[in-house]
Amino acid sequence: MPKFIIHHATKYTYPEPVRDSANQVMLYPLKDGYQDVLSQKIFITGEPFMEVFKDYYGNEIGSFMNIAPHTEMRIDSTISVVTRPRPLPTDDQPTAAQWAHLDEIKFVVPFIDFLKQESFKALPGVKKIADAGFYKTVSVFTAVQQLNEYVYNNFKYIKGITTVETTLDEIWELKAGVCQDFAHMLLVMLRLLCIPARYVSGYVCPHDNSLRGVGATHAWVEAYIPFYGWLGIDPTNNCIVNDLHVRLAIGRNFNDCSPVKGTYKGTAKQTLEVGVSVSYEDGLVASEEAAILTPQAVNEALLTNEDNGNSFRRYMQKVQQQQQQ
Repeated sequence: MPKFIIHHATKYTYPEPVRDSANQVMLYPLKDGYQDVLSQKIFITGEPFMEVFKDYYGNEIGSFMNIAPHTEMRIDSTISVVTRPRPLPTDDQPTAAQWAHLDEIKFVVPFIDFLKQESFKALPGVKKIADAGFYKTVSVFTAVQQLNEYVYNNFKYIKGITTVETTLDEIWELKAGVCQDFAHMLLVMLRLLCIPARYVSGYVCPHDNSLRGVGATHAWVEAYIPFYGWLGIDPTNNCIVNDLHVRLAIGRNFNDCSPVKGTYKGTAKQTLEVGVSVSYEDGLVASEEAAILTPQAVNEALLTNEDNGNSFRRYMQKVQQQQQQ
């Protein structure tokens, strides 16, 4: 049973005072038979009152207001959590019965939400891959692992070329991105096979830095396996999720699981910095810090210098220049 102490710091800065900031945080780890939260402390600039409630998917959400004018807001969460290993599916049910079971539950709550397919231009191309495979001739567990491996092998892990605003069409064209992009593409493929699949946000915490996403917020997928339940799979690392992953929230996509989001009155210019550190029982620490432009900041940068463009546009320009050489 590994024990982790995770510090998640979020900092907003504004060039001019803003006010009436209304926010919600999804920084409360899920609690079940495989994950215990021993303690949690959350500090917010101004120490506003936090109201905590559960959403439709069972996630704990904190909601608070910061009415006074401010040029900076910090949200610091420190958790102590213990995880336990999960048994794997046994695959002892006939393959045909497994796929028949998925057909039986496709209109049953709560599976309906996790089968809804986001419409995008490249969807027919993605469907050809799902249709061309022999996924339904094997067990659901095996098919899930094969699709997980497909995303891992066919998409490159490159930081900085996508944001939370990057569309599925852009990800499919790039064939690259980070954990949230890998998770979104796997969600599409699983749902095309009528396998309920949900997005998971959290942290990955290996000691040896052998997994991508160490010391940062991470994202993966949970697929529903008939006669077993929800199984976590990590396409960024081509692995089955076990006791080295800490789950924060589940939902249909990133928007349902965003760790921090909100609105305020004031200037559209803002900077967001996020830092995560993971401490282990032996005293080792893994950490990563990143400055992320918000959509408002990206739009403002585009207006200031249209030649620079966003990260996706710059990447495509670079590819085109290499092709012309």
